[in-house]
Amino acid sequence: MSKVKYRYNPETLSYDKINKGSKYYISRASIYFMFVLLVGMLTYLIYPYVFQSPVEKRLERENHQLLAQYDIMNKKLDQLELVLEDIELRDENIYRTIFQADSIPSSIRRAGFGGVNRYRHLEDMDNAELVINTAKRLDVVMKQLYVQSTSFDEVISLAMRKEEMLRCTPAIMPISNADLKRTASGWGYRIHPIYKVKKFHEGMDFSAPIGTDIYATADGVVTKITNEKTGYGKRIEVDHGFGYTTLYAHLDEFNVRRGQKVKRGDVIGYVGNTGGSTAPHLHYEVHVKGKKVNPQHYYFKEDLTAEEYDKMIQISSNSNQTFD
Repeated sequence: MSKVKYRYNPETLSYDKINKGSKYYISRASIYFMFVLLVGMLTYLIYPYVFQSPVEKRLERENHQLLAQYDIMNKKLDQLELVLEDIELRDENIYRTIFQADSIPSSIRRAGFGGVNRYRHLEDMDNAELVINTAKRLDVVMKQLYVQSTSFDEVISLAMRKEEMLRCTPAIMPISNADLKRTASGWGYRIHPIYKVKKFHEGMDFSAPIGTDIYATADGVVTKITNEKTGYGKRIEVDHGFGYTTLYAHLDEFNVRRGQKVKRGDVIGYVGNTGGSTAPHLHYEVHVKGKKVNPQHYYFKEDLTAEEYDKMIQISSNSNQTFD
């Protein structure tokens, strides 16, 4: 039984019964409908911020898995970079040093990729910074692997030519000097015989009578024969390949012609006193990749014992006067 509602009437000072008509019920229904609609709309708007849908939960799990995979990938990249760094150190300090190959600068080994932004298509992704940094690291590692692979190809090629390289490396003294008494002057600052001032001597001088045999110190090809009034006087230059060149100056006579192939120990000329020389001697130089180096580093044990080598260094290091 529904409740009967009354309304106080101040004119009659009594309570009048409220008669519920259709308007009353329509208005009440409208209020309930609007309330339910409002609650529904609020629930619809707030629910996604408070609760996750099954699809969102699945996507969140996948996102966490992807982040974990990226983390694992970066850790593996850390390990790979350490291994590559060790390989590069061995390549630079052992393999390339043994075969006297040019060093590969770090700027080339670890160079990135310039020009167009190759990561632009990744900028709109979630976790774009992580994805782009990982992609960049992968590109750098791939570049390092390519450079290292190319380096090993070069080292393998040099290794296969090692025997030839040894034949073409200056390894004996250019004149017969068993007792080392012909070692006149070595590499370094010496007194110039004419100007009487200290001047850097970029080679070694061997005193010997005019006409003494001069030997090619390694296999090679005669590339230059000159006859100057001053300076080196009569000289021979031999290109041995692999970056090695030797020079023999102040000769009396030549025993080879330009373009001729020579073997280590071949007589290529004879000691003289030509050019800027002040006494009969041979001026001998070794050049490596266009740079003059100390010849005493290129006398191997087949030519000198350890004791003889030490004695030769001691003699050649004396700050005496040169002959040219």
